[in-house]
Amino acid sequence: MTVAADTFVAFVDALAEALDDHAATAEELAGRLYVSRFHLDRIISSVAGEAPRAFRRRILLERAAYRMITTQAPLIDIAVEAGYGSHEAFTRAFVKGYGVPPSAWRRSPGHIQLEAPSGVHFHPPAAIRLPSREGVTAMELLTKMVEHHIWLTGEMVRLAERLTDEQLDEPIELNVDDDPQTIRSLLSRLVGQMGMWNAALANREYDWSVEEHESLSSLRERLAAEGPTYLTHVREVVDAGRLDETFVDALCDPPEVFTYGGMFAHVLTFAAHRRTLVVLALGKHGVTDLGWGDPMLWVAQPTA
Repeated sequence: MTVAADTFVAFVDALAEALDDHAATAEELAGRLYVSRFHLDRIISSVAGEAPRAFRRRILLERAAYRMITTQAPLIDIAVEAGYGSHEAFTRAFVKGYGVPPSAWRRSPGHIQLEAPSGVHFHPPAAIRLPSREGVTAMELLTKMVEHHIWLTGEMVRLAERLTDEQLDEPIELNVDDDPQTIRSLLSRLVGQMGMWNAALANREYDWSVEEHESLSSLRERLAAEGPTYLTHVREVVDAGRLDETFVDALCDPPEVFTYGGMFAHVLTFAAHRRTLVVLALGKHGVTDLGWGDPMLWVAQPTA
């Protein structure tokens, strides 16, 4: 990274911390970065395509647009929060950025982010985010979702140890299977689903009996074997760009032909439903560590 790029990142960080300090001067902000006002203006304008003052005003306008559609705050309060001394001044700036007055935009909102050469925008609920330095492809996203699925299944098995056998075997009414399900049976199917496809890809039989009232220790052992094996299949197919390649599942009667991509999508779709049932059932018994088990933060993490 160049000195200019380093300074820009530091500027964004400092701006995020002082976004609501409307009394702070440009000289004070430059001083925090140990550069002169002249050099700060020159560097930020060069890297971001906007002068520091314009950059800050745009971020504040984007935040104001977000506030309009997520709160019932009066427009004058949102204007003051954005650093404007009057409704009129705020309206002029908003019209210049969004093409319509704030009141009209609030009734029929559009895209929050304004055009910016730097790609840096206000990121709800209260952050400024730099654009990713490394693009994430759709195939990499798929791999991350499978990694999250395997990790979350393991966490659910671990947390299930806090429950009694009666709680583990309590029927769950809403499910995607024909028979009533329990936390225990859903966890067995989450692990078994990967084991079943591992077996199909290896052209060997899958032992369904293992899922009959399976112990948590058995679940841990099976997941330790089936999870990494399944993830290896995903990574190999994704890395080779073979998602549309087909394979024969000879274990079906009669045998069927599937694409790898279709099989991965099938696993994630039904697993998501089963995982949600498990985390809700765990929550019913006071185990709320996993929240909804949402992969949103997981897939946003940079790859090590």
